[in-house]
Amino acid sequence: MTLDDLPTPCLVLDVAVLTRNLALMQRAIARHPGVVLRPHMKTAKSRDVAALAAPDGGPITVSTLAEAAYFAEGWRDQIYAVGITPQKLDQVAALNAQGADIKVITDDIGMARLIATHPGGVRALVEVDVGEHRGGVPPADALPIAQAIGSRLAGLFTHGGHSYAGRDAATMERIAEAERAGVTRAAEMLRDAGLRPQIVSLGSSPTALHAKHLDGVTEVRAGVYMFGDLFQAQLGTHPQDDIAVTVLASVIGRRPAQGTILLDSGGLALSKDRSTQAAPKDYGFGLVLDMDARASFGEAIIIRTHQEHGEVSPGPMQLRVGDRVRVAPNHTCMTVAAHERYHVVDGSREVIAVWNRVNGW
Repeated sequence: MTLDDLPTPCLVLDVAVLTRNLALMQRAIARHPGVVLRPHMKTAKSRDVAALAAPDGGPITVSTLAEAAYFAEGWRDQIYAVGITPQKLDQVAALNAQGADIKVITDDIGMARLIATHPGGVRALVEVDVGEHRGGVPPADALPIAQAIGSRLAGLFTHGGHSYAGRDAATMERIAEAERAGVTRAAEMLRDAGLRPQIVSLGSSPTALHAKHLDGVTEVRAGVYMFGDLFQAQLGTHPQDDIAVTVLASVIGRRPAQGTILLDSGGLALSKDRSTQAAPKDYGFGLVLDMDARASFGEAIIIRTHQEHGEVSPGPMQLRVGDRVRVAPNHTCMTVAAHERYHVVDGSREVIAVWNRVNGW
């Protein structure tokens, strides 16, 4: 089977590019003795990808309980990296009773008290905010929450997601150091109070690659580095050509007077995320590549999407209705979320495998 045999739109995953991206991150983490890579599977959501990113059942990160259950058979050691709620705490305890070791996170002292008294014995990490201002408490405020968790304290957790605003290596290094310094300062405060945070966890793909040192950190979480996208390429997470996932699409219309073509990949197949809007180069909703994932059409950008339509401008007028292209995603995490499987290639158009993925919550 080749790409010509597949229905469109669908996902294409080049395992050769994936392998290069995995090796790049593994080398980056290997610079820091004693630090473990805990890959975040929120993008890939695939056991086949996890087998390469976290071989031998190594520790992973998940973002939904559907992922936690899906991965639990082969990857017991997990962190569920979204603030826990009472109802979900029951679900985690049930999964752990079946053999998993899923740890949760919280930045809420009331939730910390529930964790401490829950009959399921689930362990938790305190989420610390080091500048992203999404979830987490300031490092100085982590101690009361950790004390409330008590003997079920597993450690500290932070995410330097504001690194996505960086545009050069120096900025990335500065954010990476602020991320490290913030979470390790919180860890020192906990130790001074007699607590023992075993895990000191941080990470985003950019900070993982740019950190000068990770003293005091036990593990790094990163996820989008596996597949990459047009935004991450501009951040320097991977080379521009090393985007592992593309969307296979068909031409469904030509508008020579407007200089555009229409594809059957719209907002549902590509997502409507606009990460590159604030980047040096705005790639709209994706960059159109040829069937070998080369930029043969120049800057043929999907400028507008409807539910099932993608409008490309300037449209490659050499293409006819029924011709196929591949679209490099703007934000791969969002793009792959609408799809159920990957059609795997290895640097060619031959489909060598089909890898399933888990969706939902």
